[in-house]
Amino acid sequence: AKLAVGYTLDELSNDITGGVIPASFEPSIDYVVTKIPRFNFEKFIQTEPVLSTQMKSVGEVMAIGRTFQESLQKAIRGLETGRDGLNPIFNEEDEFETLKQKISIPSPDRLWFVADGFRKGLTVDEIFDFSKIDPWFLVQIKDLVDQEKIIENQTLSDLDQQQLYDLKRKGFSDSRIASIIQATEEEVRNLRSDLGIRPVFKRVDTCAAEFESSTAYMYSTYEEECEANVTQNKKIMVLGGGPNRIGQGIEFDYCCVHASLGLREEGYETIMVNCNPETVSTDFDTSDRLYFEPITVEDVLSITDIEKPEGVIVQYGGQTPLKIAEELEKNGVPILGTSPDSIDLAEDRGRFQEFVNKHNLKQPPNGIASSVEEAMKVSEEVGFPLVVRPSYVLGGRAMEVVYKKSDLENYLVEAVQASSKSPVLLDGFLNQATEMDIEAVCDGKNVVIGGILQHIEQAGIHSGDSACSLPPYSLSEDLIEEITIMVKKIALEIGAIGLINVQLAYYKNELYLLEVNPRASRTIPFVSKCIGRSLAKVGALCMAGISLEAQKFNKEIVPEYFSVKEAVFPFNKFLGVDPILGPEMKSTGEVMGFDKNFGMAFAKSQIAASNSLPKKGLAFISLKNSHKKEGVELARQLIKLNFKLCGTGGTADYIRQHGIHCKKINKVNQGSPHIVDVLNAKKIALVINTGGGNSETQLSDAVALRRATLANKVPYCTNMSTAKVCLEGIKSLKLRDISVTSLQDI
Repeated sequence: AKLAVGYTLDELSNDITGGVIPASFEPSIDYVVTKIPRFNFEKFIQTEPVLSTQMKSVGEVMAIGRTFQESLQKAIRGLETGRDGLNPIFNEEDEFETLKQKISIPSPDRLWFVADGFRKGLTVDEIFDFSKIDPWFLVQIKDLVDQEKIIENQTLSDLDQQQLYDLKRKGFSDSRIASIIQATEEEVRNLRSDLGIRPVFKRVDTCAAEFESSTAYMYSTYEEECEANVTQNKKIMVLGGGPNRIGQGIEFDYCCVHASLGLREEGYETIMVNCNPETVSTDFDTSDRLYFEPITVEDVLSITDIEKPEGVIVQYGGQTPLKIAEELEKNGVPILGTSPDSIDLAEDRGRFQEFVNKHNLKQPPNGIASSVEEAMKVSEEVGFPLVVRPSYVLGGRAMEVVYKKSDLENYLVEAVQASSKSPVLLDGFLNQATEMDIEAVCDGKNVVIGGILQHIEQAGIHSGDSACSLPPYSLSEDLIEEITIMVKKIALEIGAIGLINVQLAYYKNELYLLEVNPRASRTIPFVSKCIGRSLAKVGALCMAGISLEAQKFNKEIVPEYFSVKEAVFPFNKFLGVDPILGPEMKSTGEVMGFDKNFGMAFAKSQIAASNSLPKKGLAFISLKNSHKKEGVELARQLIKLNFKLCGTGGTADYIRQHGIHCKKINKVNQGSPHIVDVLNAKKIALVINTGGGNSETQLSDAVALRRATLANKVPYCTNMSTAKVCLEGIKSLKLRDISVTSLQDI
């Protein structure tokens, strides 16, 4: 940026070295950096996990080591895919030719198939012929596989000091070594400690240690000299969220950064631990000290052992640090804020249900299951449809709405796999309920509501995928008061210190509790921008013992403007994927629109999401029978807004019976010219389709319609609540001028 306004490189200093050398000094590095992309193909099961010229990754991890092998293995465990090294993944029951094919095809798992190829006896030349991966890299991978073979028949007591030290220098984690020699990670860690094998920390200085670096930007390795230069200041460590992925992205990085900035202002030395190169938290000047390391028990303990912080914040990095919080606490690491036990109470479905019953809170009818047999029994008691909710997952991983027993059997396999150590909750599905997300902050004595967000889509759509409004656009004052009282009670009873997120549903004049998350949630940045106060900063200071009163944050800030959050999806990257939404999150980003008028705020959010609402044209309507009565009023409003109407047979007939002109159009299975033909001809401006059904033909038609709307970039409503809000947006676009206001002026 400075070059763009006229500076030259020799006029600028290299901040990492504290200005000792100019920016024109060519970097010289004595370490190896490895970047590995993070993929989420499991969210899009209709797509083959094959890589091509079109980008499909949703994030990446970066690791630094003295050698390629060390940085590669650190990057692998930083990916958080359940692998801690070059774990075998090839199914032994498959043909050997299948493995050769897997090595030949670029995929997220290709690296591991290459390692399996070496295990099966393939040579470097053979794997090069299949993969065209540079032989230098193949030699490095083969050596790691060979090292594993050497120790696979050994026991813990067979490992001597030199052998274990050599393995650690090559990047082998304690957990990977443990799995190879049939020991536990703790046993390997204890042996390593007994043998005096501990990592040291080197500084990233861009000049190969030729000049002294004043910046505490560090990575671990196994050598002699440690450059950490630990201080005796009062310090707090923040654990980041690792690589971005669907359900856990930069919203958590926002929280980590604001925690660090807020704590620095209060005189704390801040330590950031993260392995995501795309984030602000891993900028070397965001915190006082940066450790570019994977978020694992082993790596975090090696840092806390030398830094000895007053406390560690685990609630701001999503599920990544939460999953290791209990193990860290067991190893003497002081966890700030909400205790790991309280977090487990909220995350574990079984314990949470006990909490709900104890405090007479209302939940949808539900049951707990940890096997297919138990799930079938619960389904008979609760009835279908059901929402399957696993424990300890983020982004709705493996959550699903199921409508019959065969669906439940199929989905439970995936749900249990996603959360193997904890039970699964089977919720009765509250059809057409209004869902709310509430963000609050608690200091242990007082609770302040940060914001009440009303979802625009009906319940059943993951909160990360649903558009939502702050303040609520249609909730009564009495209901908002009832929500406030309930959330404050939950926060205090669960023992929250810091941020807490509560998800509620309003159904048939009753409030139902869906989830409690005593941690940072993905809507914290959105709410903070709406109210003009960083909730992440407020929550971090509460964890450090500074009360809400001392921070002068005593009551909810209700903005005068409506702010609408809309999700952004990657469906166009995955050919053949059905762009239907459900309890499992699929969005990769979000936008925000704000205005004094709710309809205009919503319209702005659609423009920002590249899904602009039309002001006129042909609207296609296809409704399930239960929606047709509401659909008549919807049709009348569309006519008033200067739209022409068309619809499938049943819907068109019903609308015409009420004196409204609506052209009949074929479903896909009824033959051309059908709705997909008309969409492809660019004649449709808006689609409202709440139909569907469960027959193969109905499902096939619905998927074809959704894919065609996506391909032709036509706004598409799948439920009546969204359709009504879309009409509000269209009305505002026709009646008002779009005004622009900066966030600072609000």
